[in-house]
Amino acid sequence: MRLDRLPISVLRTRYVPGGWDLLAFVLVFCLFVYMAQAARGLVGSLAHLEATPISLAPAALVGYAARTALRMLIAMLASLVFTFSYATLAAKSRRAEVILIPLLDFLQSVPILSFSLTILFFLQLTPGRVAGAEMAAIFLIFTSQAWNMAFSFYHSLRSIPDEMVEAARNFQLGPWMRFWRLEVPFGMPALIWNMMMSMSGGWFFVTVSEAISVGNTTVTLPGVGSYIALAIAQKNLAAIGWAIAAMFVVILLFDQLLFRPLTASADWFRLEQEAGQTPSSSWALTMMRRSALLGWVGNAFGAMLRLGVKPRPSDTPLARDESRWRARWIDYAWYGLLLLIGAGALFKTMGFVLREVRPGEIVHVIGLGFITLLRVAILIALASIIWVPIGVWVGLRPRVASIVQPVAQFLAAFPANLLFPIVVSAVVMLKLTPDIWLSPLMILGTQWYILFNVIVGASAIAPELRYAGQNFGVHGWLWWKRLALPAVFPFYVTGAITASGGSWNASIVAEVANWGDQRLVAHGLGAYIAEATEAGDFQRSVLGTIVLSLFVVIINRVFWRPLYARAERKFRIS
Repeated sequence: MRLDRLPISVLRTRYVPGGWDLLAFVLVFCLFVYMAQAARGLVGSLAHLEATPISLAPAALVGYAARTALRMLIAMLASLVFTFSYATLAAKSRRAEVILIPLLDFLQSVPILSFSLTILFFLQLTPGRVAGAEMAAIFLIFTSQAWNMAFSFYHSLRSIPDEMVEAARNFQLGPWMRFWRLEVPFGMPALIWNMMMSMSGGWFFVTVSEAISVGNTTVTLPGVGSYIALAIAQKNLAAIGWAIAAMFVVILLFDQLLFRPLTASADWFRLEQEAGQTPSSSWALTMMRRSALLGWVGNAFGAMLRLGVKPRPSDTPLARDESRWRARWIDYAWYGLLLLIGAGALFKTMGFVLREVRPGEIVHVIGLGFITLLRVAILIALASIIWVPIGVWVGLRPRVASIVQPVAQFLAAFPANLLFPIVVSAVVMLKLTPDIWLSPLMILGTQWYILFNVIVGASAIAPELRYAGQNFGVHGWLWWKRLALPAVFPFYVTGAITASGGSWNASIVAEVANWGDQRLVAHGLGAYIAEATEAGDFQRSVLGTIVLSLFVVIINRVFWRPLYARAERKFRIS
């Protein structure tokens, strides 16, 4: 249609920028300026970085917060790519699942300090430049985000209702379109909440990611984490207060510009919509929908998705029969190959460890693992008793959930070492036992995995199911036993698995507390790994990491996975 034949009102609506376009342009322009300023330090030299010490001036936090936020955004993007590829492969391929899910258990349990050894690898990629150290910091933040998101998306793909899968098959959707039209929308509500939790997990370990000491190698990158580490070393309470304020502002910006629009848009992907329920609102989402500039970007992305619309021919029964016997032999070969690779890796690792470590010390490290296991079990039980009822109550009230979301994000992001002044001073003053009173720091950031996943599960309860409970007069404990707990149980198990693995990971921060020249150490596997890594003792660091990972993998295989399989089989509502 020619433009001169269109009405003036249509021309104004379609081609004349409006207020939302102006706001979108300003925000996009500010985003590019912010990214350019924050990324300017990537091309610098390590010598210049070392010659510029971290400043505790409040004004310096503006630039530090920008650098930290950019690292987290890049790590979040990498985590999304990892989630969509890794979790999808694990959910769709039985052979890949055999190795990918235990490997994910293992990676989730590896402490971030053990990953800090990779800083030497990244520094060698760009000798003498800051870019290698930045890549190392982003990778460390990635390790605190990706595993939780991958688990969430994997469980969502495994729980897609059969009728939706059959509908996609009847419409002959190819793998690409099925992924973007069915699987991603179905898993989006749970994934968004876990993205929030993963972003908060990045804040929890930000001091370890930006201020790293591995043997004789020390790298301190400008950022909020380095600022906090220096404030703790100098016992500067005012600086810690400014760091908390900067964290709150950045988390609020993430909530308004990223997570709030995602949460509001995810409401359209829920299977069950209650009649008369008002979807979540977000001014940023309204801007994105009404801005022609961002609309063009969305149309381009939609056109890319439609490239995958190709009918998928179905296999004939004869082809399926012929491939069945071939698949059996491929399975045998695949499992044999995995067994050989695992045996070879175990042999090499034990040879490396036994160069410096005697067998008696291995027994001692296993004993430390049981001490940490006792702490984790008690803390997960207490967190479940507290947060499951609260999560169900919040999840059934969308307005309350929208208020709780940013508050829980901030609390989940609160690094444990910001409480070191209070904890260390109280333990020393009251002559308390570090083995007991340092333990709550382990659950400080990970308990929110349980709360967030239970909120998602409660919000997904079908309205007709709740109405049926009301009509039959189901109240009190019977309501919890027959309706609420079965509905949220699969989501709770997902959160509890991640909270358990995260608590093991957090033990490296919680079992060793520093406040100036005061140092408290609790007996446990986390303290063993932290001290070995700080001393540059790679053999003992690897030993501690292997023992910790074995504890987590065995617990997941023996306890959490059977529990989730039971939840998926007995309590899934579809």
